[in-house]
Amino acid sequence: MKTSKPVLLAVGIIALSLVGFALYLQHVKNMLPCPLCVIQRYLFVGLALVCFIFAALPRALTRLGAALGALVALSGVGVASWHLWVKAHPNVSCGIDPLETSLNKIPTAELLPYVFKADGLCSTEYAPILGLQTPNWSLIWFSIFALALIWAALRQSR
Repeated sequence: MKTSKPVLLAVGIIALSLVGFALYLQHVKNMLPCPLCVIQRYLFVGLALVCFIFAALPRALTRLGAALGALVALSGVGVASWHLWVKAHPNVSCGIDPLETSLNKIPTAELLPYVFKADGLCSTEYAPILGLQTPNWSLIWFSIFALALIWAALRQSR
């Protein structure tokens, strides 16, 4: 593989697909997103934008795009890990607090509330998806994206 463009495009498409699946869970399965879920959505969308923008730019910039995408994915690893920690410690809540209020005042949340409005509690237990909770799946996908993008950024250095 001489460029990182296929990796960038694949990560972007999968990241947007995961946001689409999150919307399905929210609107069809009534799994309300908590503030940490919404932050993870922002990171998936941001990751897709970085990947698509740098995939459209000249080949010389794809390495930079892969590195920036890896940083976004690593941010997602951090947020998903924190979400899992909150779920493991029920006395900690990220529910109705300043985080939720400030997230719901961001222009994207006001323009697209069906995508970016936090209505749920982080400690709410929903039915697992293939045996795992949604923060587990986010952590897995952000980790896969980070590894793939780091590989793509380093691989192209030849």
